[in-house]
Amino acid sequence: MNPDSLTHPPEFVIKPRGQTVWEGKTVKLHCTVAGWPKPRIAWYKNNVLIDAKAHPEKYTVESNYNMHSLEIKNCDFLDTAQYHASALNVKGEASCVATIVIKIMFSVPSADGFCPEHGVTFRTSIIDKFEVAFGREGETLSLGCTVIIYPTVKKYQPEVIWYRDCKYYPSKWVHTHWSGERATLTLVHLNKEDEGMYTLRVNTKSGFDTYSAYVFVRDADVEVEGVPVAPLDVWCHDANKDYVVVTWKQPAVEGSSPILGYYIDRCEVGTHHWAQCNDTPVKYTRFPVTGLVEGRSYIFRVTALNKFGVSRPSRVSEAVVAMDPSDRARLPGPSAPWTGMIKFTEEDSTDSVVPGEPSDVVVTEATKSYVVLAWKPPVQRGHEGVMYYIEKCISGTDTWQRVNTGMPVKSPRFALFDLAEDKSYSFRVRCCNSAGVGEPSVSTGDITVGDKLDLPSAPGSPVATRNTDTSVVVSWAASKEVRHLVGYYIECSIVGTDVWMPCNNKPVKQTRFVCHGLTTEANYVFRVKAVNAAGYSQSSPDSDAVVVKAAISVPGKPTGVTLVEAVKDYMILAWTEAANNGGADVRGYFVDYRTVKGGIVGKWHEMNHKALTTTSYKAENLKENVFYQFQVRAMNMAGVSKASLPSAPLLCKEWTLTVPGAPVGLHVLEVRDNSVVVLWEPPVFDGRTPVNGYYLDLKVASSGEAGWKAVHEKANKMKYMKVAGLKGGTSYVFRVRAQNLVGVGKTSAVLGPIQAQTRPGTKEIYVDVDDDGIISMIFECSEMTGDSEFVWSKNYKAITDTSRLTIVNEKGKSRAIFNNPSLEDLGTFSCVVTNTDGISSSYTLTEEGLKRLLDISHEHKFPVIPFKNEMAIELLEKGRVRLWTQVEKWTADCQVDYVFNDVIVSAGQKYSMKFDKSTGIIEMFMDSLEVTDEGTFTFNLVDGKAKGTTSLVLIGDEFRELQKKSEFERAEWIRKQGPHFVEYLGFAVTQECDVLLKCKIGNIKPQTEITWSKDKIEIISKSDAGIYEVYLKDDRGKDSSTFNMTDAGYQAVMNELFRVIANSSSEIKVLSTEHGIVLYSMVTHYNEDLRVGWLHKDAKIAASERVKSGVTGEQLWLKINEPTEKDKGKYTIDIFDGKDGVKRFFDLTGKDRARVVGGLPDVVAIQEGKSLNLTGNVWGEPVPEVSWSKNDKELLPDDHIKLKFEHGKFASITIAAVTTADSGKYALLVKNKFGTEAGEFTVIVQFVDEVEQESPDDTWSVVSMTTHNS
Repeated sequence: MNPDSLTHPPEFVIKPRGQTVWEGKTVKLHCTVAGWPKPRIAWYKNNVLIDAKAHPEKYTVESNYNMHSLEIKNCDFLDTAQYHASALNVKGEASCVATIVIKIMFSVPSADGFCPEHGVTFRTSIIDKFEVAFGREGETLSLGCTVIIYPTVKKYQPEVIWYRDCKYYPSKWVHTHWSGERATLTLVHLNKEDEGMYTLRVNTKSGFDTYSAYVFVRDADVEVEGVPVAPLDVWCHDANKDYVVVTWKQPAVEGSSPILGYYIDRCEVGTHHWAQCNDTPVKYTRFPVTGLVEGRSYIFRVTALNKFGVSRPSRVSEAVVAMDPSDRARLPGPSAPWTGMIKFTEEDSTDSVVPGEPSDVVVTEATKSYVVLAWKPPVQRGHEGVMYYIEKCISGTDTWQRVNTGMPVKSPRFALFDLAEDKSYSFRVRCCNSAGVGEPSVSTGDITVGDKLDLPSAPGSPVATRNTDTSVVVSWAASKEVRHLVGYYIECSIVGTDVWMPCNNKPVKQTRFVCHGLTTEANYVFRVKAVNAAGYSQSSPDSDAVVVKAAISVPGKPTGVTLVEAVKDYMILAWTEAANNGGADVRGYFVDYRTVKGGIVGKWHEMNHKALTTTSYKAENLKENVFYQFQVRAMNMAGVSKASLPSAPLLCKEWTLTVPGAPVGLHVLEVRDNSVVVLWEPPVFDGRTPVNGYYLDLKVASSGEAGWKAVHEKANKMKYMKVAGLKGGTSYVFRVRAQNLVGVGKTSAVLGPIQAQTRPGTKEIYVDVDDDGIISMIFECSEMTGDSEFVWSKNYKAITDTSRLTIVNEKGKSRAIFNNPSLEDLGTFSCVVTNTDGISSSYTLTEEGLKRLLDISHEHKFPVIPFKNEMAIELLEKGRVRLWTQVEKWTADCQVDYVFNDVIVSAGQKYSMKFDKSTGIIEMFMDSLEVTDEGTFTFNLVDGKAKGTTSLVLIGDEFRELQKKSEFERAEWIRKQGPHFVEYLGFAVTQECDVLLKCKIGNIKPQTEITWSKDKIEIISKSDAGIYEVYLKDDRGKDSSTFNMTDAGYQAVMNELFRVIANSSSEIKVLSTEHGIVLYSMVTHYNEDLRVGWLHKDAKIAASERVKSGVTGEQLWLKINEPTEKDKGKYTIDIFDGKDGVKRFFDLTGKDRARVVGGLPDVVAIQEGKSLNLTGNVWGEPVPEVSWSKNDKELLPDDHIKLKFEHGKFASITIAAVTTADSGKYALLVKNKFGTEAGEFTVIVQFVDEVEQESPDDTWSVVSMTTHNS
């Protein structure tokens, strides 16, 4: 026998059954599971594995003989959940679900919630509550409340539970925490699925308390403009072995075009690979996914598509296992466990039998995209299980076509795609196993392919009503024709914008919704659309426009009921109005009273049946020496408020006080960061004399009684005061005391605390002067309600005299216009906006300010067109004359009159005009100036009621000079029409001292004749003086240029020549001669008329036989023969350059020329073979350079001749073993910058015989030395 034939997947023979029990009880779930090998059982709570070993006090799990149980002890509300029993072996997996509901039963023995277990009654207070919250997809959002349980019982903690939309949703996306005082819920990664009403429930032994607020989740920003936002709420249904149905909800925003369909992606758990399930987008929000692998788990996500692109993917679904619980092997009973013995049994007669036909084949879903079939497995199917083939037949034919030819399906569900829309088909199913294919099932009959679910009809017209300053309640009639409604989306739009925004991003099923996050005082309209799986309905009609502001409610309670005066039978009361008027003006007050006797109070009685309009009241008909208590209620159009706190018991007894009573009605206006205006009303009781002043005190709200200080020293006669110097953000309290001639009375009730802080968006009154010179004060308010009004006051008294001011109110703006501004209008003007949170401002008009405004008003009434510059005149080409100006401000309607000598002139042959309105330049042109044009030119401008004038007076010498220039410019223009001189004939002296006559000509042609009257010259003299001319001529005209080189002209040429010569001179150099020294400077050229002078020590040198000056070629020199000590010093040469002269300097102070002062003979006779040694003495400063020569050739030292120069004074020559070749003319040459000198001598070498004959005594002779200077 084949052992595999005994194995089969798990199946639940007895499934666990859902139960509902009271809290504190124990519940037990049972199930029986068959399968071989023996399945392993695991229990899950809301898809989370239960670890019974980790929580033995809570859970007990048992498994005996295929019987399995889960015991849950001491159940509480948190145990309400879905419990899964999962069975698994090598052949597969099966699971069943049971729901456990725990009901809460409080043991309340008494009506007040007394708990006998702890002996107390628990009271719960939820404070620091979370408000309506807004988040964006992907963000983290935390909600929290502080929970106070009183009294505190050691080791007792309440039960804290969070709900969304009244359901408990445990999820990995939600984290909750209870610290013992604060309950916190954190949404770690917001998605639209998290939107809803969140409720915190606190359960105690004495009852429970709850708090709720809505959480809105906005869509994340789209990556591509115009694409839809992500779908939401992806769920899996009807899971089978290879099939599951995925559903989702449409998003609130379709993008810039309607949604064309959806794509579904799947991912096998444990991998990160997403595969697209459909090639063509589907319109319905349901889709059957096939092709799953049995036993594997999957998650799914959905994206939306429109013509602009694909949305971001939705949040992934919960994991689902591909397994069909109904597909299990047919077994006669539970299998026994393996015992090690082989038992032979006769196989069932159903083995290897072709299965029978399925039954109850029906179409469960039909759309134009797909059709879903479902059926029941056959009764006869054998041990191995069955698979299925699906066949279809087009109506009107008898041909059946198998749909899944490749692979039979395992699940009794199948989705058919690619069917022709609007065609009819019949379907049937065959079973198969290893034995073969069974008979077909009964046909479904004709099924037409098309959508079976219609779009919802449009909801009814929505009605929007005011709720708070940022929310509106929208209600509507449900869609009349709708199947399988998913919910409604609400949209809003500010009137005039036509931009619709979603109010909710998760559909709601109720027909009433509170839209939060709106802009206060904005005007909105609303519309609603319904959604089901088929899509969106048409939008409902728009609601009526509604202004977002708080709904009107009854006012708050008045405060501070005090006694201000008492007489025998009446008492005067005062109180402070409520801080909250309920959104409407308080119309009046009602006063109640009761008697107090011996600590026992009586019943309350009404004192006035008609509402009081002031915050004070005279309570009459009282009994003397009786104590009374009073309470006050305020009334507005919504109703009457709750009563104020009762006053202290007050004795009705006549006062004997002579000082005033306490001021009443304290309130503030114009609250700013550093100032506030305090106002009050006089006391009801003045005392014996009238009130003549007030004192205002303040202190920081947090300081003690010692912190009070006076705001001012002298009494203030006004009933208001502006308090400056406050510290921003600090809260202050105020009180006022009245004074009369007797003294200072009681302090008023304390006003405050008032925080010194400027409201965001606060505007101040500003003064405007319009174009007509009308002066007005303007105050704007952006927070006005429908019942708000502007109330103007002068010196904080309501303005009743309309002869001085005219009030004009527009939407959100009030203008107070001065009818006839004068000194009577000086003062402080204030404006208050009613039914707001104290919005007010003031403006003080001083005498100086009024004068400035009147000046501006006069300028606006009689405006003057401003000019950037006054009229100016300039000459243009051809001698034309341009008169022009430029205005600073103008409009397109500005007109100009051109006037000459009080006569308006117009454009014509004489004049041309131009007004460039893009630049404001006004011009008038005349081709020439004539004698008749002498006079006054004027431009008169008119621009609306503004006027402007500018003039230019052109007479006398100024006119004649301009006329002369105009005629010259015109003649010049005519001259330049033919060949003409651009630069007239002139001269230039080159560096070589050539004088050039030159000119520059223009507009010439090849045919133009150019005639010179004299040739070009190189060096000029007086004989070259004269008048030089050049002539141009061709068929277009002629021109001439003349240069006068006589007198001044000739002298100018010579001066330029002298300048070039003088600047070409070199620095002075010195030359030594045999007679003395020569100082000289070189020039590039010399002219006989050039004046040259020499100076010694800044004194002119007189010519003498010893000192002479002169010129040789281009050398200017000064010769000094036999120089002496007196000739030392600074020498200057002064060369005339046509103006001042050019000077060159040379200093001979402390300097000596080089000389040979002795030591050398004239002739030396020496015998051949002897050595010659001569030394010459040298002098000079600086030290001279020394050299030797022989026969006029330089003598260089070698082994035969040695040359030395020592100590700058001694020059020696040594010739070893002279020969006749050494005979010759020798010279010692010395040189420095001041001169040179040579000491010459002759050397004669004689043979020995010759010497013996002439000089038998071996002697040689020396004769005198001769030196030569240079």
